[in-house]
Amino acid sequence: MRLLALAARRCLWMPPTLLGLTLIVFSISHIIPSDPARVLAGENAPIEQVEALRRKFGLDLPLPQQFFRYVTDVVSGNMGISLYTQRPVADDLLERLPATFELAIYAMILAVLLGLPLGVVSALRRNSLLDHAVRVVTISGLAMAAFWLAILLQLLFSMKLNLTPVQGRIDGWGPDPITGFYTLDAVLRGDWEMLGSSLRYLALPVMPLAIPAMATIVRFTRAGVLNVMSSNFVFYQNAMGLPRRVVIWKYILRSALIGTLTQIGLVFGNLLAGAVVVEAVFSWPGLGTYAYNSILQSDYNAIMGFTLFTGTVFICVNLLVDIAQAVLDPRGR
Repeated sequence: MRLLALAARRCLWMPPTLLGLTLIVFSISHIIPSDPARVLAGENAPIEQVEALRRKFGLDLPLPQQFFRYVTDVVSGNMGISLYTQRPVADDLLERLPATFELAIYAMILAVLLGLPLGVVSALRRNSLLDHAVRVVTISGLAMAAFWLAILLQLLFSMKLNLTPVQGRIDGWGPDPITGFYTLDAVLRGDWEMLGSSLRYLALPVMPLAIPAMATIVRFTRAGVLNVMSSNFVFYQNAMGLPRRVVIWKYILRSALIGTLTQIGLVFGNLLAGAVVVEAVFSWPGLGTYAYNSILQSDYNAIMGFTLFTGTVFICVNLLVDIAQAVLDPRGR
């Protein structure tokens, strides 16, 4: 019952949070000195055509009325029509969702598999050569911009060594989707050539997303383990003569990883945001590329649709993290 109450309280905050997010993005997007109707019609289009496009998409209405109209449409399940693709924004987002999620999930898996062990070992061997090396790597990973790292990796592995493809998601045209996740679809079809092709295209775009995420997980894991190791109950377990591995695995890690679990939820949301620049560099056909093109085209509906969708995913992920944290740590209930 307490977990249900926790989930209900978090869900109650979702509508006002999304409304505030929509208002902020709507205000910022309309401050930009750009006319989407003129962009869509072309620089040499007559003024009558531009005005007709403004009336068609409701851009001639006062801003408060445009915002109220947009919120009303979203509540009814309509995110509007993209000025650039001339398709419903919801359809565009759903079509590109699997590509971005596949990229983010693989980056998250890689970050967790590397970050947790490195953070634990770094804490257990505090101030050793390994600890200093891990801290240098994590600080570098946090300091490097994702787009800069993506370009460097592309120049090295694609241009110089010719080991990975430069851009795209798979060789040739993509297959008819089952789930939209090419690696999963390849396994379901038993098409191992398709699986190898999709993994080759995934290898490089995953790295610029995984490295900063891994650095964050390492730092929080290390800090959590060091904090728990100085607790009285750990001193007591050591004084009782329990084997070191039992103390570490049974007592230290369970308490130390609670904070890291929260950060993993936040990191996943950051991966979706960071995918915008990484997908643009690798021409990855996901939500990030869609958002990037929408910004260039001043496509208000697409920009707000992407923001709302990303915000909803971020809130849902954090809700799951809060529930998992309450299960692991009864004090959080």
